[in-house]
Amino acid sequence: MDHHEVIESALIHIENNLGQPLSLESVAHTCNMSKYYFHRLFSAMMGCSLNSYILSRRLNTSLQLIQTDHLPLTDIAYQLSFGTPSSFTRAFRRQYGIAPSALRINDLHMSQTPMPTVVRRPIKNINGDIVADFTLTEFEAIRLCGIAFEVDLATDDYKAKIRAHARKLLNNISKAVRGPCYVIYSNCQPNSTRFKVLFGIPHDIQINKPFYFTVDVPQLFCARFKYFGDLLDIGDVLKTDYARFLKISRQETEDSHIELIQVFNDAHNLESTYHIYAPIKKLPIDSDDGYALPSDSVII
Repeated sequence: MDHHEVIESALIHIENNLGQPLSLESVAHTCNMSKYYFHRLFSAMMGCSLNSYILSRRLNTSLQLIQTDHLPLTDIAYQLSFGTPSSFTRAFRRQYGIAPSALRINDLHMSQTPMPTVVRRPIKNINGDIVADFTLTEFEAIRLCGIAFEVDLATDDYKAKIRAHARKLLNNISKAVRGPCYVIYSNCQPNSTRFKVLFGIPHDIQINKPFYFTVDVPQLFCARFKYFGDLLDIGDVLKTDYARFLKISRQETEDSHIELIQVFNDAHNLESTYHIYAPIKKLPIDSDDGYALPSDSVII
């Protein structure tokens, strides 16, 4: 059983036992793993602690009980192992911004979220800490042709918008054109919910339509990560991976208008695995040959 399957098994066990006491020791035991290693693995794979995850899933389950059952809130709190009704109310308010009683009294509706999937990517063990596998490398300067647009996280259905524009680009690329596809994500301005997305390929496609562009992407020193699955569905995990990478590697983010570069090997297959390049500052110890792993680093 690989590390993805271990965490998937743990998530199923948690989901089936939310009404029972769940501890780090008990969940790790079901995976035949020491609690210390399981804690590090779970945090690395899910981007949060085990206790935080269990709490969020119990609160998620409480939504259905509050909205469809007539159980007193006190009974719901004990049924989901919250210990006391007051601790349930405090946790519920922190997560949803409203008291559970107000949800029922005002006949409001909140949808439950399904059990999350485990984001698949290689990880490594560095000095006992588990992080997403990374490489420090140069992203070579490149000229791209494609389509550019803006999205607003606060108002747009940004996932649908990004996917629609990706299809628009692919529909205008000949099947004879082979090679990678690049997606550039950049901020429009600081502290804004709007950002730019550029889809492009290193070929001159010369389409005379609005939003199409030719742009020169500069050479950048980057941390490179490998992921499986839709980038739009792994945002929180990516943020955690990047934060842990910065801590472990002692690197610093680069002051660049480009935040992320997503590279697919095949422009006609955006369902494949891909690499993420995140610009970082090049430190004196970073050689031109890339980053050498510490001698005790282990790829998992």
